[in-house]
Amino acid sequence: MADAAVRCLRDGRLDGEHAPALAVEGSLQCCPLAARAMLHVAAAVASNAAAGKAQARGLVVVAFDRSPEVYLDIMLRHGLDSNALSRCVRILDCYSDPLGWKQNIRSQQQQENSGTPCSTNKDTITTFRSVKDVDKLSCSIIDLGRGFEGEGKTYFSVAVDSISSMLRHASVQSISGLLSNLRSHDQISSIFWLMHSDLHETKFSRAFECLSTMVACVEPEVVDSVYGEERRGDMSFLEHNYSKAKFHVRLKRRNGRVKHLYEELCVEGYDVKFISATSVSMEVNQSLLPKVQFNLELSEKERSDRANVVLPFEHQGKGEPIRIYDGRRSLPEAHQDPNLTTAALMDETEALKSANPKGEIHYLRDSDDERPDSDEDPDDDLDI
Repeated sequence: MADAAVRCLRDGRLDGEHAPALAVEGSLQCCPLAARAMLHVAAAVASNAAAGKAQARGLVVVAFDRSPEVYLDIMLRHGLDSNALSRCVRILDCYSDPLGWKQNIRSQQQQENSGTPCSTNKDTITTFRSVKDVDKLSCSIIDLGRGFEGEGKTYFSVAVDSISSMLRHASVQSISGLLSNLRSHDQISSIFWLMHSDLHETKFSRAFECLSTMVACVEPEVVDSVYGEERRGDMSFLEHNYSKAKFHVRLKRRNGRVKHLYEELCVEGYDVKFISATSVSMEVNQSLLPKVQFNLELSEKERSDRANVVLPFEHQGKGEPIRIYDGRRSLPEAHQDPNLTTAALMDETEALKSANPKGEIHYLRDSDDERPDSDEDPDDDLDI
């Protein structure tokens, strides 16, 4: 569920381990809802940091797909005031001028128009103009995170709003290396990112899933029969997918187990709500069973036949006493005759004892060369 993923991001990292990572994946059919889920997670992480309930002291947002003002507006709607934003949120603006073209145009114009564009909160928003330089981007993220105030070692969380936009400017190897280095940094508490998986090859999506400890997939509620083709006169499926979606979460435990959770994502105005669906989650769990060519369950007749099978170790005397031969001679049947007196039993027992003398062991040597047993040391003739 979304709350379980947010709790993992809130708790942060353990000593000697990498930071927990959440990968949010969406498709073109429900692209806005995947972005809304990403915004919801970012606002929740920032709220926990502002309230002092998280390991991180703040959140660094790397904005590629949206203006920084969108993040500030969403966080204000989630209850963060301006003081909390300036204290716990830093936005690296890779959206306004990603390649530095606007700055070059302004530098060619008048002197008073040159410089960086003004923003509503200069302490919170930092413009970045070299998105192709992944190393410089990593250093900028670390520098912003170190600016948070706190006692002792200061941790911070990182949010990347679009891996797909980063892949337009850099290779998969460089971006995966960036995420791996951020996860292993000793001051980063958690990291999460958004990726539109249907825009890339499957191997690229799997590569970024391997870097994460949690994967959240936002899938459309209604799938069109012909992908990418709008049905004439019927746009209800688009309206439905823009308001509701399926939210699947895979949590990778430290012991190697994977937990699957399922919720329904609903958008009501500016709010995003997650509704648990227990009935659907049972269906999802059943679909996870391995598909084999034989039946794993027994019918009622098969259970009855199995219960009636007499195993070899079970008693089969049909009510009679079971006699097990243990290598010793049993008493005669007369001992079990109730008509015999105790004196008669004693006499018969004495007779059995006299008839069975004590046993003796006779050893015959195989040949005359074999030495008889003695107390002499057989190794006396050795010169040691």
